[in-house]
Amino acid sequence: MKKHMFFLVAGLLVLGMVLSACRPAEQPTPAPAECTTPTTITIWHGYGGDYQAPIEALFDEFNATNDLCIQLVYSRVDNLSDSLAVAIPAGEGPDILAWANDQIGRNALAGNIAPLNDYGVDMAYLEANYTDPGVAGVVWNGQIWGLPETMEGIALVYNRALLSENDLPNPDDFADLMAKATAFRQANPDRYYLCNQGLGNPDAYHVAPIYFGHGMPGYVDDQGTVYLNTPEGLAAANWIRDFTAVAPAETSHEICQAMISEGQAAIWWTGPWAIASLEAAGIDYGIAPMGRPFVGIKTWMLTANAVSRGNAEEAVQVMKWWTSADTMIRRVLQTKEVPANAAALADPQVAAMYTVGGFGASLARGIPMANTPYMDALWGPVGDATTAIWTGAQTPQEALRAAQAAAEAAIADMQ
Repeated sequence: MKKHMFFLVAGLLVLGMVLSACRPAEQPTPAPAECTTPTTITIWHGYGGDYQAPIEALFDEFNATNDLCIQLVYSRVDNLSDSLAVAIPAGEGPDILAWANDQIGRNALAGNIAPLNDYGVDMAYLEANYTDPGVAGVVWNGQIWGLPETMEGIALVYNRALLSENDLPNPDDFADLMAKATAFRQANPDRYYLCNQGLGNPDAYHVAPIYFGHGMPGYVDDQGTVYLNTPEGLAAANWIRDFTAVAPAETSHEICQAMISEGQAAIWWTGPWAIASLEAAGIDYGIAPMGRPFVGIKTWMLTANAVSRGNAEEAVQVMKWWTSADTMIRRVLQTKEVPANAAALADPQVAAMYTVGGFGASLARGIPMANTPYMDALWGPVGDATTAIWTGAQTPQEALRAAQAAAEAAIADMQ
């Protein structure tokens, strides 16, 4: 989207008129006057594909039925980062930003978004309404920077023609995963138990469940503390080294997809984006949790422009409506996303949707994507260290020491 293409709708806030008090009981109460100049709340989002139509239908319904004197104007913006950098300082940005939670720290530091603590959103509210990863994913440096809407991450997606539920590992036991992969390989020398594209390529995202599943609390925290060269990191690295004996040496998204589709692998450690290809291939698949995955949290954030316009209170009302159980249930029944609203995730209709329930069980165990800018210093070192361990170029100890040093040096340059 070109930088000169921002056309935002502004409006003035006119609240509903207050009804007269102490009117005799027999006298009918007059209806409130119509809202003629509603507050316009502008939302920038990146919704597309199959998600866009049902999501925009909910926006349209809000505009047609809400009694908050708020009008939503929603705009798809493909390059949110570049667009915000120009629009927010000029006062031409949106009131609400729909983006990933890993963008919180850098946008908070840039002054693009505002914390919600002063607008009736506290930890008690978060914990009463959202899943644990959803709550953790929107808190940065002790403040609340958004409301979580949906979650995304990976799980074990397995071919039921090759494995039964009894053949799946205990999700907390990587020794059990190793034992089952070894036994499967011995019984099926032309097949592999599992394909993970992060094992064989620099990919810190797909190997996160292994590191976090061994007890690492995350790759880095808000203060810049790096957790790679730790006992937990070494335990995960040793497991990765040992797993090379029973896993394909070369992997990628395409290789793993082909392997499970052609019966060469029983499990693809992947996310909901892979399901369509399996269904197209006629694979009867199951979904199971393993370790603790990285969980991406789609989040609604309040912008600094909403505050300066005096729109913050109304924008937060919209954010609460959008991430409420009722709205999320109606949304995910169409989009098959995993809601971050805890009541929506537990709703019987939602739980009955196999992919939502299956991935939801995995994501509920996970760690949210780091929302600190320091995470930028970890993607490369984690991916490089894991690949060096996988190929045997370095021992686990050597790889983690090097990765820790590289990440800490990069963070020092950011501070």
